[in-house]
Amino acid sequence: MEHKLAAAEDKVLQCLANHLLIEKLKQESPDNDTPEQSLVRLTVEHPAYSVDYSFQPYSEGWFVSDVGMKMSKVMKSTEIIAVDCEMVLCEDGTEGLVRVGVVDRDLKVILDTFVKPDKPIVDYRTDITGITAEDIEKATLSVADVQETLQPFLSKGTILVGHSLNKDLEVLKIDHPKVIDTSLVFKYPNARKLRRPSLNNLCEAGIPHDCVQDAPAAMKLVLGVVEKRVGTTILPSKEMLEAEKAKLFLHKIPRNVPPEELEQVLSGKFTLDVKPARTQRGYYCAFVVFESSEEADQAFEDVDGNQMTDSLGLPHKLIVFKLRSGSRASLFVRKMVEDE
Repeated sequence: MEHKLAAAEDKVLQCLANHLLIEKLKQESPDNDTPEQSLVRLTVEHPAYSVDYSFQPYSEGWFVSDVGMKMSKVMKSTEIIAVDCEMVLCEDGTEGLVRVGVVDRDLKVILDTFVKPDKPIVDYRTDITGITAEDIEKATLSVADVQETLQPFLSKGTILVGHSLNKDLEVLKIDHPKVIDTSLVFKYPNARKLRRPSLNNLCEAGIPHDCVQDAPAAMKLVLGVVEKRVGTTILPSKEMLEAEKAKLFLHKIPRNVPPEELEQVLSGKFTLDVKPARTQRGYYCAFVVFESSEEADQAFEDVDGNQMTDSLGLPHKLIVFKLRSGSRASLFVRKMVEDE
């Protein structure tokens, strides 16, 4: 019992020290930043950081880095490793870690392993991850085993790199203050016109979603800034803009609304890319992909409802529709870019 209390107290102290480390970085002048530290600064000063990285590190099974309690030399380390994870949907609606890939600065693979979730899996997302039940059956490592492998790097003050890295750290149950998140670092000239750049868009290539390929891709983006001094503002290509205009976004979809019911809410020919809810009681969302921007615009115009703008300044409408069961449901349909 005393050992558990001592461990809990250590975790609280480490969390506090890590938080103070970030606050100290924000207050310090950026003039003396190394290129790596400047990217950490861009990450932690992004408006979305406080929400994306608001973990619950006191929960059972979490590993909290002790880097904030180390000497300044460790805190100023510029060593970097890139991390990417593959997740499945578990029975309780949470994400389960099933594969993790880690590469160093030289793109050498440090870790590439399957992980066995501690909860029943309801969706392997094989079409996205390429992972099957057979892959998981062979897995022997746990999340705690992966934490133990990464612990030496974290304690030395190594910077973790990744795209939407918060999602990876959440399933890894790791709280570490020194991070570079390429989804927060890189931006379009007008951030309101497009959502955060995807890893594929940043790399300007169709990189398959594979953790031992996505981790090096994120690392290469960071090295481009660190070693070649490329900028972090990216210009979307005409193809990217057209692809965004040819989409609509459905959100605040009640969990009890089957995805097939969504086909009735919009006119025209389209395909649905459904994103699962993060929690058992949560809403889910979906991207509606049309063949052209004209078809997407027409479908949006055909929606019966008052046009408003959301918090990003993007046009959206509230849809109320009747389910096959006879009950009614509602959701929002939004454009992906502002009207010109």
